[in-house]
Amino acid sequence: MPSTPPLDLDAVHHSLADWFGVRGRDLPWRRPECTPWGVMVSEFMLQQTPVVRVLPVWEEWMNRWPRPTDLAAEPAGEAVRAWGRLGYPRRALRLAEAARQIAEDHDGQVPSTYAELLALPGVGSYTAAAISCFAFGIPETVVDTNIRRVHARLISGRALPEPSHTAAEARLAADLMPRVDQDNGQLACIWNAAVMELGALVCTARSPQCADCPVSASCAWVAAGRPAPHYVPKGQPWEGTDRQVRGAMMAVLRLSDEPVAAGTLLGAEDTDAATNEATVGLVTALQRLRDLPAGPEQRQRCLDGLMADGLAVDSGRGIVLPH
Repeated sequence: MPSTPPLDLDAVHHSLADWFGVRGRDLPWRRPECTPWGVMVSEFMLQQTPVVRVLPVWEEWMNRWPRPTDLAAEPAGEAVRAWGRLGYPRRALRLAEAARQIAEDHDGQVPSTYAELLALPGVGSYTAAAISCFAFGIPETVVDTNIRRVHARLISGRALPEPSHTAAEARLAADLMPRVDQDNGQLACIWNAAVMELGALVCTARSPQCADCPVSASCAWVAAGRPAPHYVPKGQPWEGTDRQVRGAMMAVLRLSDEPVAAGTLLGAEDTDAATNEATVGLVTALQRLRDLPAGPEQRQRCLDGLMADGLAVDSGRGIVLPH
């Protein structure tokens, strides 16, 4: 079995930076004219959601709310409605809450430091680092699933990273960051974006294109003969889950201009009356919800969960999106 040559980390840094300069996708939140708020919105939307689904929603969002103060002036329910089918709609609520905090505590400007960002609703360690790096050029260590996979293959010789982010992986990511004392961290920020892009386009989970990889000659996994993963990843189920039922209920609430009877969401009432004045989209959403093979107990649990999470509110006349 061939051995991996000693890693020339500086050469790897520059090879990936050069590759990214040519092959990196032209995404609107990467363009120089994009504001820190645009970067922040993209980071919220891209959590567990692919770029192709995020792009149209991000563009509509930024046209409607180009500044945090614009979103802060709207009811939180409008953010949830505009979130559409991106999934995990609590992200929309947290983003609306963050916009209000930015308006109140930061004079309407997205803060630039990691600590200030981390204090915003919905912003965890990854999102704070990503916004600092990609919006402000501050070289924080950014680690997402794509980056973890590239690091696992390139350095550790494994097909996949561990099932959950480990302290060892965090240390490795920090150790791999380019030095910041020569170019004020510019290469380090490019490195974060380039490794992420390599994982998204080339070093993918299921079909890695090693022949197209600019650093394959330095890859420990390639040198080891591309061994199989050391565990079998478990996909997330969807059919029949609470997530599916909650999503169907949220689709009805987003599309309805009027309060929706709880019984309609629970399938305990005939939906014909609710659809008399409805749009085609709402009729379809109601039918999909009614057709789900979910029993009364599961439906009640899902509705209770939406209300506990603040994604739905009982207005007294029916269930609506939050105010």
